[in-house]
Amino acid sequence: MSGTLNKVMLIGHLGDSVKSHYFEGGGSVSRFPLATHESYTNKESGSKVTHTEWHNIVVKNKLAEICEKYLQKGDRVYCEGKLKSKQWEQDGVKRYMTEVHVVDMTFLSTKNSLKSQEAASSQTNKTQGVNGDFPF
Repeated sequence: MSGTLNKVMLIGHLGDSVKSHYFEGGGSVSRFPLATHESYTNKESGSKVTHTEWHNIVVKNKLAEICEKYLQKGDRVYCEGKLKSKQWEQDGVKRYMTEVHVVDMTFLSTKNSLKSQEAASSQTNKTQGVNGDFPF
């Protein structure tokens, strides 16, 4: 393979609401933090350890408008895009930031749909018979 590849695929939960900015020419950009995590068992203590990684997500134009309209904190999404790094100087200190510029996204679940699924699940459990059969 002679070329290079800059591709990122993430599944995570929004850590905050979507912040959008609209431009005079009709374009828009939206940003939000995305949390991914991994869990493992500590060999020494036997306790479960969870590590959360935060990603800066950037979406543009029509996808940005859709994200602003439908996503909220806690929603689970699949994002596919590429990494872009920035650097600037603030008070004499060099600062760095890496962003994921998303080109494709799938909404996996919303906070509201999770609540309604849990409610439906608990209602189903109440209506099931002794052997797990429905009474009708």
